[in-house]
Amino acid sequence: MSGGTIPRLVIAAPSSGAGKTTVATGLMAAFAEAGLAVSPHKVGPDYIDPGYHALATGRPGRNLDAFLCGPERIAPLFLHGAAGADLAVVEGVMGLFDGASGRGELSSTAQVAKVLRAPVVLVVDASSQSRSVAALVHGFASWDPEVRLAGVILNKVGSDRHEELLRDAMESSGVPVLGALRRTEQARTPSRHLGLVPVAERRAEAVASVRALAERVRAGCDLEALLALARNVPELPDRPWDPAEAVAEVPATGAGRPVVAVAGGPAFTFSYAEHTELLTAAGAEVVPFDPLRDEQLPSGTRGLVIGGGFPEVYAPELSANAPLRAAVAALAASGAPVSAECAGLLYLSRSLDGRPMCGVLPADGRMTERLTLGYREAVALTDNALAAAGTRVRGHEFHRTVLEPGAGASPAWGVTHPRRGVEGFVSGGVHASYLHVHWAAEPSLAGRLVAGAARGAAPAAGGGR
Repeated sequence: MSGGTIPRLVIAAPSSGAGKTTVATGLMAAFAEAGLAVSPHKVGPDYIDPGYHALATGRPGRNLDAFLCGPERIAPLFLHGAAGADLAVVEGVMGLFDGASGRGELSSTAQVAKVLRAPVVLVVDASSQSRSVAALVHGFASWDPEVRLAGVILNKVGSDRHEELLRDAMESSGVPVLGALRRTEQARTPSRHLGLVPVAERRAEAVASVRALAERVRAGCDLEALLALARNVPELPDRPWDPAEAVAEVPATGAGRPVVAVAGGPAFTFSYAEHTELLTAAGAEVVPFDPLRDEQLPSGTRGLVIGGGFPEVYAPELSANAPLRAAVAALAASGAPVSAECAGLLYLSRSLDGRPMCGVLPADGRMTERLTLGYREAVALTDNALAAAGTRVRGHEFHRTVLEPGAGASPAWGVTHPRRGVEGFVSGGVHASYLHVHWAAEPSLAGRLVAGAARGAAPAAGGGR
């Protein structure tokens, strides 16, 4: 059965910094406040923008990344996330045609728009131009005839006169202007070394910011025209992705539903919604916990997932929670499966910026000025709690920390990287690496972790709260 017709829009831009997040989040919030069920999506591997999208819509923010998941999974994942929605809004990444370096259109907003057969609305930073905006839009509209550039939203407009000049110029482009937003300092969201500050760290302020964005978009955009555009789309022939089908070949645990604890809270905000869905479908009882607040792992924990986030920002608080650090170390020592990515890797290390962490890994982390960013291809070098030897995955790195050493005697992955060929640590049931992997592309990772948790002889010592 196909996924049917879901009204949908892709919000793109000529480059980063034009205002995609402002417009996309504002549109999501404005339509949600009007009573529509809005499904939020983000092109690329970014975790932070989907947090704002979720706040705007009340639904999980979902990523659509053709490099991490393969182009063939983009439409099924979209249909899964957008099931039951009245409208789906997809925020693009970088410039419309920018994708994975050296790989053509792969993982670009344009590729996702074509796969989804969705109209594209281009957000243009008009702050330093007038007639030139028409030439810019003409170029983007004609570059790839398979991309349907259906409208423009002019951002950072300086005055009524400026808007008049821009609209006059756009009349000759053949692309309608669907909105114009004034330059303003209101509703700005704070940033730091890896982008916007996540919602979980500024909940009350974030709610106010999203409401302000909705008001700006309502005042400056033609919501009726945008909704009509979103509804003028063909049916997608694909079937929605199903986590239960994805793990269908995973053997039944035969031991009830083992508790798999998943780290959350302000320090660990990076997670793909599909990971929890896969763990649940594979037979786990997924229980969240906050390493900043909780002094013990959830009762009966037999497996642990610690994703990405900002442990460097919260290193003093994480270090001060000695009871939880001890509980995590004890769980790891028991041989229970532990999957740690990026922030999780640092949390399992001996120290971070000189402050004691869990001491599970013989390595020390520290902040640097250098940004490590990029897609990677990787292969599991040995059988481990997360992946069978030879399992190939695609991942993403995004951090300003370094870990010394960067790999253990048994590395987690062999990686394609300009400066190193191995990555991370495998020790007992622990699999820890800087690499962020989207498990929807390799559901066996979730299945293997849950099966390992089910085999565990006893709940974690000291678990319970």
